[in-house]
Amino acid sequence: MSKKNKIALIILAAGKSTRFPGNKLLAKINNESMIEKVVKTGLNSKADNILIVVGHEAEKISKSLENIRDARIQVIYNPRYEEGQSSSVKTGVEYVVGKADAVMILPADVPFITPEDIDRLIEVYEITNSTIVVASYRGRHGHPILFSSKLFNELMMITEEKHGLKEVIEKHREEIVEAESSPFTLIDIDTQEDLEKILKMY
Repeated sequence: MSKKNKIALIILAAGKSTRFPGNKLLAKINNESMIEKVVKTGLNSKADNILIVVGHEAEKISKSLENIRDARIQVIYNPRYEEGQSSSVKTGVEYVVGKADAVMILPADVPFITPEDIDRLIEVYEITNSTIVVASYRGRHGHPILFSSKLFNELMMITEEKHGLKEVIEKHREEIVEAESSPFTLIDIDTQEDLEKILKMY
């Protein structure tokens, strides 16, 4: 019997929410914070580990997760979060080098994805063994994005100047496999208006 791949889900929760009044990850969605919702979705998926990379208002974010107790969760502080999202990706990837066969990168402001969306990526990766699997809906790419451990070294070299993950995705464009997912994989929340609009639909 073949060995099961170990998959880590890295939730990026270190940003400053500059276009949102207050910290958007603490905004309420049906009586729980956005970050709680995303973490619970991760826990209901087949991901083996869930790493939450925090930075801006790290204590508030950590406090909002106090009631979620699960051995799979690890909160990691990124001291360089002000440098941008790339630094948080690298903080998460560095933690799983040697421990995971692949990582899924999920910004915490994509709160309406389902556990099935995450599982679909894992299933497609298990079948295809591709270096990159991306959630997509009707041909449009969304989140999360799965990267095989073959790309960990490249992920550790990304910078904001070179557009972060986009550089790795562009370089390996021919290897990307799409995992058809729900439309929620395309919806990120940047503003209060974004949140109100999706809540009306949701």
